[in-house]
Amino acid sequence: MKRNPIVKLLSFFLLLTSASALAQLPLDETQFYARIKPGTVLPQNLLTTKTAVFYPYSMTQKELELAQQYFQRSGIDAVAYFVTDLLMAGRDVSVNMAQSLNSREITNLIVFQRGSDFFKLTLFEYNRKANFVEPDAPTWVSQHRLLEELMKGLYLATANGGLKKQNYLINDFPETGFMINAIDGRRNEFYAIDLKVDPLAVPKFGDEVLDKELEEIMKAYPFKYTLTEPGLSEADLRKQGYLFVLRFVKARAGVAKQVLGYPVTKSESAIVSISYVSEQPEVRNISVNADVYKFYFKHIDSGNAYLGTKWDADESWQQAIVNQLRGMKIELKIN
Repeated sequence: MKRNPIVKLLSFFLLLTSASALAQLPLDETQFYARIKPGTVLPQNLLTTKTAVFYPYSMTQKELELAQQYFQRSGIDAVAYFVTDLLMAGRDVSVNMAQSLNSREITNLIVFQRGSDFFKLTLFEYNRKANFVEPDAPTWVSQHRLLEELMKGLYLATANGGLKKQNYLINDFPETGFMINAIDGRRNEFYAIDLKVDPLAVPKFGDEVLDKELEEIMKAYPFKYTLTEPGLSEADLRKQGYLFVLRFVKARAGVAKQVLGYPVTKSESAIVSISYVSEQPEVRNISVNADVYKFYFKHIDSGNAYLGTKWDADESWQQAIVNQLRGMKIELKIN
């Protein structure tokens, strides 16, 4: 079905609106759930529109199939399953995730959490923006020790909620395996020579302590740069004369590599990363499921990404920036 160009334009505007406020984008689990108030209200359009599901990597295929069976019985058209990392993997991933959801005409989101002795389900209306949910949005949140009991609770809530039901052709099995690409332009495994002359924007975190650390680390950057406010869009940065911006991805190591276009095999349990704890590079093995940061330089006009010549992610954002800056200086032969 051909989409209305006015609707597409509105969707793009909504993305730009939310993307212009970096501090509002979910950068970790705490920030994401802080925007969601617990509730027992189901969206009125839940059984007439499409829903996307986000799940932790620890959930098994069998558990996802059980969830899909109850979605089908309830009339919830869960059309796509994504790993939860992609909700909070950094600005570029968040914006592209929102574009993907919008292109699929997703209206509601379901997010699973799994603890050592519980499953939790959070359901809310998707706001079509890169921060995914409005702070005052109605939500349905429930938790149980057993996944099946949790899903039965959702089924009973939909059956007794007086919702209009139009979803009948619902998938029998969960559609998983979807990935989001963080890079819109060309992907480059080297450093941009133009950084020698073009100014770099380095967005602050919006936290006084973190921003002070960022300021100290960036003193090692050999070219022209400025620490910029976290709420500036790339259009605003460009108007101020910046041609490049420092970006990062934060996710489990395996996911971080995938969204940046690096190959990852299912058999990998650890990923080799180069770190500059001292002046000389050190080889580290980081678990494929460990949360890491990977920084890169992005050309604002083209969307081209310059990742560097080596995979240099680290569990610490501070060390991840050090790795990127030190690697660049070595490759460009800068003392």
